[in-house]
Amino acid sequence: MKTWCLKEILRKMADTIFLNRELISGFAPERPEDGHKNTFGTALICAGSEFMTGAAVMATGAALRSGAGLVKVFSEEKTLDAIRYNEPCALLTLRPDNTASLLRKAKELCTASSVLLGSGIPEDFKDLEALTGIFLENSERIVLDAGAFPGKADRLGRFKELLRNRKNPAVITPHIGEFARLTCTSKEEVIKNPEGLALAFAKENNCVTVLKGATTFIAMPDGKLFANENANSGLAKGGSGDVLAGLIAGFLAQKMEPYKAALAAVYIHSAAGSLAACDLGKRTMLPTDILVYLPEAYLEAGWEDFDE
Repeated sequence: MKTWCLKEILRKMADTIFLNRELISGFAPERPEDGHKNTFGTALICAGSEFMTGAAVMATGAALRSGAGLVKVFSEEKTLDAIRYNEPCALLTLRPDNTASLLRKAKELCTASSVLLGSGIPEDFKDLEALTGIFLENSERIVLDAGAFPGKADRLGRFKELLRNRKNPAVITPHIGEFARLTCTSKEEVIKNPEGLALAFAKENNCVTVLKGATTFIAMPDGKLFANENANSGLAKGGSGDVLAGLIAGFLAQKMEPYKAALAAVYIHSAAGSLAACDLGKRTMLPTDILVYLPEAYLEAGWEDFDE
């Protein structure tokens, strides 16, 4: 390895803060014993579509298990049926087909403590650009995933402008392919320099960037860079990202700062994944198993709030 290359790697490592229990344990949102459901916030999950109902189910399941007081799902009929059956604790709101009605309803729902937009919504959803604009302009706390990222380069400018104009930074959770589209680069370029590109995007666009991978990088608008080094091929399955996004939304609903919500969710999601892999094996574990192991992951993170 060339000397300059080794020096660059060592410099990047020195500038990166690696997630650990000591850091994350201090982020736990308060849970006053005299609190009620409104004390702990409402997470709005705008996710799912006819052929990707599972994304909304998993995101909702994670939000419900985050400590949020209420979780409301804003989606189409088949997704709501799946939520009704799998996560009966969630509230349901039908997503209108008519564009004007959809945008009017979306604006009303922006009063939620936090919003998740994108999981399981196809890129070609006809009103997606307008819906993204409504939520980015009016929601106090928001996490964007999957379908919320523009699929076409001509929409990127407006998307980035909306991010930059926010007072409270949005959290975005792209995987490598999605991030390549957001940065107009190739997957190979992202793989070569994930931390540098994530940091540049976060700083330029005023957002907390969670770049998912074997090592997940979390870049902040102020230039800080965090990493979660806990590779687990058991998480390399469709749906794992939906659980992560739902967890972030649930933490945001409890008024956590965006960077703390993102860091905590990445660490706890990863811990739950490791516990699932240990018990079930990386081949057979499913994204839904992450939900089952969240209680133990909260214990591991120092967040547990019940008697041992």
